[in-house]
Amino acid sequence: MMLPFHPNFDKMDKLSRQGVPFFFITDFLMQTVEVFTVDELAGDRISIRFPKFSYGPAEKAESDLDMQSFPESLAAYQRGFDIVQHHLKIGNSYLMNYTRKTEITVNRTLREIFSFSEAKYKVLYRDQFVFFSPETFIEIQDDCIFTHPMKGTIDASLPNAAETLKNDTKERAEHYTVVDLLRNDLSMVADKVQLDEFQRIDFLKTKQKNLFAMSSEISGKLKPEYIGKMGSILKTLLPAGSILGAPKKKTLEVLLEAENYDRGFYTGVCGFFDGANLDSCVMIRFMQKEDDKIYFKSGGGITHLSQLEDEYEEMKNKIYVPVS
Repeated sequence: MMLPFHPNFDKMDKLSRQGVPFFFITDFLMQTVEVFTVDELAGDRISIRFPKFSYGPAEKAESDLDMQSFPESLAAYQRGFDIVQHHLKIGNSYLMNYTRKTEITVNRTLREIFSFSEAKYKVLYRDQFVFFSPETFIEIQDDCIFTHPMKGTIDASLPNAAETLKNDTKERAEHYTVVDLLRNDLSMVADKVQLDEFQRIDFLKTKQKNLFAMSSEISGKLKPEYIGKMGSILKTLLPAGSILGAPKKKTLEVLLEAENYDRGFYTGVCGFFDGANLDSCVMIRFMQKEDDKIYFKSGGGITHLSQLEDEYEEMKNKIYVPVS
């Protein structure tokens, strides 16, 4: 399945060549791509907290969060899981990021949750959805590009959790695969691509339970034809490999069949260009309003080694709000 390219990628190229700062946001399938100069953000009801860029009111709400989740049954989860496993076992893919949506109830508004959640990246989008993501997509600094694939999590309260995560056969295979995929992706837009850090363990504190997550860092030097063209870089690299799988084309076709729901902006990408450098994130840890209900979207990487019950539990474990 080939995805069409939205004309706003060309707008990003134009703005970046001119050195004009902008914020962008794209859904998973790149069907909705929005680009805002800082002036155009005014009045658009989007609040942003990035490491080096913030926009929107800084109000603070009490973090007495009461959240209940109502996951689908194991049998319902298994229907899509079996489709994924079938294609993995016949060689159509070697990693798929299978996701689901779970109905939740919360005692706080999306804006209040945005205000007290703690994450490297968080965005409230027009009171339609909020996310609090720990995962960088790409950074571009001084014509060098960096990516930080995050794949593999474990309950931090388990004995020797960090070492267990690093040495688990399935988790290690999944992490190796996504690192290899993103190293190949970066090679499309960069030279001298290298692995700078491998299997770093990060601690994620949440209201429900604490987690360890495994990530790595890959870097390269932008090819001359991509320098100053942020839109061209993004449309070459998207969808993000860490939340899709490999090979991308066939994996996407299978996931659209297996998931049978619209991810929308979940697992899309957003970022800020400051006039010279870019920082962007993958939109995971994602909560969305749909009609009169709220859903949390979550999932994980599936390989041929994956066990149904383990992946079902991981999907549920990722339904959390990161708060102190």
